Amino acid sequence: MDSPVTKYRYHDATYVVYTGDEDVTGEQILDNALRRFNIKLVHPVKFVFLKKRYLVEASFYPHFTLLGQSLGSILLGWEALNNCVPDVYIDSMGYTFTLPLFKYLGDCKVGCYVHYPIISTDMLSVVRNQNAGFNNATFITKNLFLSKMKLIYYYLFALIYGMVGSCSDVVMVNSSWTLNHILSLWKVQSSCNTVYPPCDVQTFLDIPLHEKTTTSEDVLVSVGQFRPEKNHALQLRSFAKLLEKATKHPLPLKLILIGGCRNKDDERRVNQLKRLCEDLGIQENVEFQINIPFEELKNYLSKAVVGLHTMWNEHFGIGIVECMAAGTIILAHNSGGPKLDIVIPYEGNKTGFLAEREEDYAETMAHILSMSPEERFQIRKNARQSVSRFSDHEFEVAFLLSVEKLFK
Repeated sequence: MDSPVTKYRYHDATYVVYTGDEDVTGEQILDNALRRFNIKLVHPVKFVFLKKRYLVEASFYPHFTLLGQSLGSILLGWEALNNCVPDVYIDSMGYTFTLPLFKYLGDCKVGCYVHYPIISTDMLSVVRNQNAGFNNATFITKNLFLSKMKLIYYYLFALIYGMVGSCSDVVMVNSSWTLNHILSLWKVQSSCNTVYPPCDVQTFLDIPLHEKTTTSEDVLVSVGQFRPEKNHALQLRSFAKLLEKATKHPLPLKLILIGGCRNKDDERRVNQLKRLCEDLGIQENVEFQINIPFEELKNYLSKAVVGLHTMWNEHFGIGIVECMAAGTIILAHNSGGPKLDIVIPYEGNKTGFLAEREEDYAETMAHILSMSPEERFQIRKNARQSVSRFSDHEFEVAFLLSVEKLFK
């Protein structure tokens, strides 16, 4: 798998994308990339359609999911290798266990672009400290024996993960947070580079930074897939607390949750969130926008005052960058990529806000809404200027420098 930016330098190469999408054509995949992400390829790519994607679906492994998916990816990789043996293989999906398969059986040069480590030292800490989480069930945290067994399983998995990851000739990571974990687990200091993911910053620059003076409501938005780790429930509970605090706010408040649903599990999760809205009594103030086109996303961001993000240890956060580029004041989780790379001062000036708990989020949202238009404009201006380092051009330059070794 490869990025289209290499075509500008390696225009004689044939580019192949392995995909498990069987119910679509290559043209439909490209059309969807244009509609959803505003990405258009100027040169053709070849798609190889795989039949065994179910082997890497989490739902296929109710227990020992990490191990099951990883072993399943080897079988899926074997199918890919039998269909097409490339000269250069770049994994951008997190199928790290396929790297030795392509390197030693396929005799390929291999690289990877790591968005999120399969396992991290933070995950080990959660299990070690018996903290409940979306990947550490409560019944395990309450049982010392089960916690110890899971910790041993995680340590063994992390050891194997480090071994297969170290097979990569070139390692690219998408943030400082991911870099720290990969260096700790893979020990690949000499071949690892931080390459921030491409964000279509330029597209948002035509949105004016000054607020509209005539609005019927103040809009808050959230941008992110409806996955459990995104913690949309925290957004809803925080917003409910905000509504309790902002009884004298001059305009009605609305929270719009914008995101993608990948499958029936995500759709079920959205329904659960809608029920939570009803339980909190905020259903009239919350709107869900699912799988919307890029232009609609841009339109919502142009109206929003605040952009919400609540995932703990988000590896990067493209949605956060898009909010900042659009002039939406971001309120992100105080961890991971947002804390280390994105919502950081620009030339000493504030670019957004960070929070962790419900009360922190509610208080910070209330603070942003109470700021003067001039104060908010300054933060918007700083944020927009700061995210130029995440542009498509910056990605192209960093990506090409990193993969150069694979094409020699």
